[in-house]
Amino acid sequence: MQIFNLRKEFELLKMKETKNVKEYIDRVMKVVNRIRLMDEDLHEKRIVEKVIVTLPERFEAKISSLEDTWDLLQLTLQELANVLQVVEQRKAFREEKTQLKLLLLHLVK
Repeated sequence: MQIFNLRKEFELLKMKETKNVKEYIDRVMKVVNRIRLMDEDLHEKRIVEKVIVTLPERFEAKISSLEDTWDLLQLTLQELANVLQVVEQRKAFREEKTQLKLLLLHLVK
């Protein structure tokens, strides 16, 4: 019965808009590891697919780009995590630069 609950938990996983990639993948892997402890095999391809289809819309452009250049089912979870974390870091850097510019404009006035 516990394995059914774990599988259901895995199927219901979805990344929240407020979470970052590392937090989400850690949460996914926590469930995956519990499933594997029950001697159930969960292939990495299935885990990668799960992560991709449950990402928020803000990753849509990057996933489309990955589909054009990579075979997504050959991508490891670590490779996917690295790519998605770079996307988050770039976005955070751009937002930081924008905030700095706004602050400088405000100070110049």
